[in-house]
Amino acid sequence: MDDMEEWPEIEKAAAGKRRELVLQGSTVDERISSNGGLTSAIYSLTLLNYLEVSQCPSLTEIHEDIQHLTNLQSLILCRNKLASVPNVVGSLKSLKVLDLSVNNLRVLPEEITQLKELNTLNVSCNSLEVLPEGLSRCTKLSNINISKNHITGFPADFYSEKLDLLSTLVASDNSIDQLSGDIHKLAALKVLDLSNNKLSEIPSDLSDCPKLKEINFKGNKLNDKRLEKMVNGCQTKSILDYLRGKGKREEGGEADGGRNADKGKRQQQRKKKKVAEEKDEMEELNKMVVRVLHVSDTATALTVTVSAEVKDVRPYLVCCVVRGMNLKPGNALKRFLVAQTKLHDDLCGKRTIATIASHDVQLLKSPLIYDVKIPTQLKIASLGRKEMTAVELIRHLQLEADELRKQKKRQNVTGLHKYLQILQGKTHYPCLVDAEGHVISFPPITNSEKTKIKKTTKELFLEVTSATSLQTCKDIMDALIVKMAELNKFTAEHQDEAGSDGEGGGPPDLAASNETSSELIVQQVRTVDQDGNLKVVYPSKTDLSTDISNLTVIW
Repeated sequence: MDDMEEWPEIEKAAAGKRRELVLQGSTVDERISSNGGLTSAIYSLTLLNYLEVSQCPSLTEIHEDIQHLTNLQSLILCRNKLASVPNVVGSLKSLKVLDLSVNNLRVLPEEITQLKELNTLNVSCNSLEVLPEGLSRCTKLSNINISKNHITGFPADFYSEKLDLLSTLVASDNSIDQLSGDIHKLAALKVLDLSNNKLSEIPSDLSDCPKLKEINFKGNKLNDKRLEKMVNGCQTKSILDYLRGKGKREEGGEADGGRNADKGKRQQQRKKKKVAEEKDEMEELNKMVVRVLHVSDTATALTVTVSAEVKDVRPYLVCCVVRGMNLKPGNALKRFLVAQTKLHDDLCGKRTIATIASHDVQLLKSPLIYDVKIPTQLKIASLGRKEMTAVELIRHLQLEADELRKQKKRQNVTGLHKYLQILQGKTHYPCLVDAEGHVISFPPITNSEKTKIKKTTKELFLEVTSATSLQTCKDIMDALIVKMAELNKFTAEHQDEAGSDGEGGGPPDLAASNETSSELIVQQVRTVDQDGNLKVVYPSKTDLSTDISNLTVIW
């Protein structure tokens, strides 16, 4: 029997008959390492309906005794080093959410297909080559994420009318070389991401998915070059309309094939000529430009001083200033905020890996200091709230999260809870402080109302912080800037779009509406130690080295 004193979280959960348990981070990992795995006591908590064990690289396997946790509805085992999952996972008949992302899995047990209540399956960032046959038996599946694996295709039974609730399928960054025309059988599909695969064709039947709202096929070398241009630069509706028309043309071609053979040859010759003529035009259409402004090129370059004390709390920080981001038209600001939230959920691991914050440069009072404060002395007017100490803010957030849980009559940990646990046990909290001593950012929880961006914001100060690594910060900042370039290009091409996110108001800005350039300017920001020695400058020559063909970075 394991010493329960080493596992106070489990002892507390058992004594309180709790329905949820979260174990994560370096302290838990050390215990797993010294114990040779998870304590067996965890498998006696049969009341649990939410179990999370994450960010523990010493965790390489889960014992078969997990089959005793028959009340589990959510099993989160992400960001560990799991090499396998026991077959008995199929006996967890109440399981609705299974997250095995960011592990070392090469195969999934077929018994997963016995999980009749499963609605969310996340196995992204592993080394899977195939998915188990029989997933169509999980008829309540609504979200599947298999991105960043080595998967070459979907099981034969996957395109099934039985999966009539499947709304989101993310399968980017794999080796999938074929998408069946039976994809139209997934009638509830709203989001389909097959970017960065090995597809050469997109079936016209995809246009028969009645609810499809968002598709991503970027990074595939398609035979139809016009379609390839469209997937890199057009919205979902335009692509589906093209596929629908292509399907009709193909049907007509089969009916009149013999009669139109010569005509087809002439059309093919003209098409080849047209493709060659449109090549330059296509590259120009899809081009996204990011221009880097060096520190030495501007007298107003920002510098952030990093105190030595952040080393033991949240040591890594990269920053930059972005100009040319047009947030004024229509829903441009909302799209940017949604994109930032999506990065937080995906690349940032719901803020457990890193946190992004954006500020209005005009509202910043430099120089800035990245420092730590004890919780009772850290005061911030967080977004949409009055100024209060970190202790008060976290207490408020905890109460709100508890209330939300009661209202929804569930025991699961909410997003608010998860953010709060990242700082659990810390005696000091990280913060970004301006020249007047105001805290403008409190990662990973919130940033300040004082520097909040609006539709009228002209320049953005971006920060990414992490306790993981400096490269993590850089990778996420790269992804953010690339996404901003995509959004800015979309805004420039849709200046007359309807809708508003409720910010700003007033008459339209005619000068802004006539502006069609989507070029972003990224101004370097240096972070230095307290003696003025350079720690990092972003972006450097090794940053923004993306493989996206239509992104041009000018140094």
